[in-house]
Amino acid sequence: MSQKNSLKFNPDCRDCPRLADFLDQTALKYPDYHARPVAPFGDPDAQLLIVGLAPGMHGANASGRPFTGDYAGILLYQTLYDYGFSTAPVSVSRDDGLQLGGCRITNAVKCLPPQNKPQLDEVKRCNHYLCAELDDLQGLAVVLALGKIAHDAVIRALELRLSAYPFGHAHVHRMADDFCLVDSYHCSRYNTQTRRLTPEMFADVFRLVRQIMNGKGSAAGAG
Repeated sequence: MSQKNSLKFNPDCRDCPRLADFLDQTALKYPDYHARPVAPFGDPDAQLLIVGLAPGMHGANASGRPFTGDYAGILLYQTLYDYGFSTAPVSVSRDDGLQLGGCRITNAVKCLPPQNKPQLDEVKRCNHYLCAELDDLQGLAVVLALGKIAHDAVIRALELRLSAYPFGHAHVHRMADDFCLVDSYHCSRYNTQTRRLTPEMFADVFRLVRQIMNGKGSAAGAG
């Protein structure tokens, strides 16, 4: 993480009382876990920002790296590797040497929520961090929202109306000449095991992202 991002992310944030209390309880139960707000991970000069929902109990909350250690990260990091964004197909831990190029991963909510379900006020309270991350995007930028909550968090961070930009898998929302929001179903265990999201569908989304970043993508399906 670059110095400029470290000034915007607060690893000691306790702005959400329910989440702060839950992290305290989790730290007591799992003393070896990260059990703190999880920082964005990846290239500080990224053109692609991937926005997930929140850290998972035994994933990012344990490892301290987004989508690392849980089922959702399996498909994500493999696909990142397949499309040239990652140096390795598997993310094991914060010190495994994996690096991202041109890409950064974050979450709409930086702290583990009970039952993996953040409340709306918590999403809104955490939104200023996402605003700062969007401001850091470079060049022809793409934001990939994994799921509707992440999508809505991005729209809120841009201070736009949610109704004007409905979520839809593989939809492209061209927000400006140099900025697009792309939607995907979340790569959660439930979505992948029920085949709501298949590896082929996820690969198609990343193929679309690459096309947009290369200046060849269309705004078909744009909101």
